Amino acid sequence: MGVKKALITGITGQDGSYLTELLLQKNYQVHGIVRRASTFNTQRIDHLYQDPHGTDVRLFTHYGDLSDGSRLAALLEQVQPDEIYHLAAQSHVRVSFDEPEFTGNTTGLGTVRLLEAVRITGLPCRFYQASSSEMFGAAPPPQHEGTPFHPRSPYGVAKVYAYWATRNYREAYGMYAVNGILFNHESPRRGPTFVTRKIATAAARVKAGLQDSLYLGNLEARRDWGYAREYVEAMWLMLQQEQPDDYVIATGTSHSVRDFAEHCFAHVGLDWRDHVRFDERYLRPSEVDDLVGDGSKAHRILGWKPSTHAPELARLMVDAELNRLLRPSIPGAADRASLTPAAG
Repeated sequence: MGVKKALITGITGQDGSYLTELLLQKNYQVHGIVRRASTFNTQRIDHLYQDPHGTDVRLFTHYGDLSDGSRLAALLEQVQPDEIYHLAAQSHVRVSFDEPEFTGNTTGLGTVRLLEAVRITGLPCRFYQASSSEMFGAAPPPQHEGTPFHPRSPYGVAKVYAYWATRNYREAYGMYAVNGILFNHESPRRGPTFVTRKIATAAARVKAGLQDSLYLGNLEARRDWGYAREYVEAMWLMLQQEQPDDYVIATGTSHSVRDFAEHCFAHVGLDWRDHVRFDERYLRPSEVDDLVGDGSKAHRILGWKPSTHAPELARLMVDAELNRLLRPSIPGAADRASLTPAAG
């Protein structure tokens, strides 16, 4: 067999960039779908850029959008991927309350458009759907593959739709299609509006004297936080199995937003209580109290197990933010620091 080809939607996101690194290390040819924008949005993969005029180029990007099914089908015909990793979505839970229709159209229907493109083109490829712990919502922890879904946000609802669409295409058309139900996974590449990145950034900036206060919403919400770099390996492992199946990926531990803030600020010698303030604008209309994943199936079948938990993750993310402040003129310097063995 020749070089494997992978197509990644959401390649410019946190998970997409780590997955691209992993697949390139495994000698894949990687193709990524990028949304057209008037500003550059490829910062997370700029360090992987390869001049398309060079030799042995293995990373390519293509313009496309989840709202355009014909373009998705055309790209599949052009690329002929062996594996598809569908990571793209409107993935901010709080924003999904403000933009429920857009979230449903991209996160939910976008998945169906891509699955239908695979079906129509008849490609014998393997399909990974990025499902989310937010699908469980109000279901009591710990949550596993058999836990009934009870989503508490438009984002969670859209992900449930995409989950069942993926299973339906597997059962109806015999497609190799899997759901990776990933619990919260963070890194220095997390978007700046997500709570873990906000906290880590604030801790570094307060330490540097650049700000004094951090405004947060619900401090009592508990999450199962892992390291995104480790979680993308689980995605890859799911598509290497003989039979397609669905897996929960999680650390099995629970920490509150308050805990994460305490870890971040303590790492720079500060008391979080001196700097964190409450802002009701960050509250959700309906909250998810506690998400804790049971990843025993993934450990048993995939051989996957996390090594980084919330306290280590908090320190890793704060160190990356401090590094950004120290070397702001070097593109990607802070993130590259997070790739060293000491960071993991």
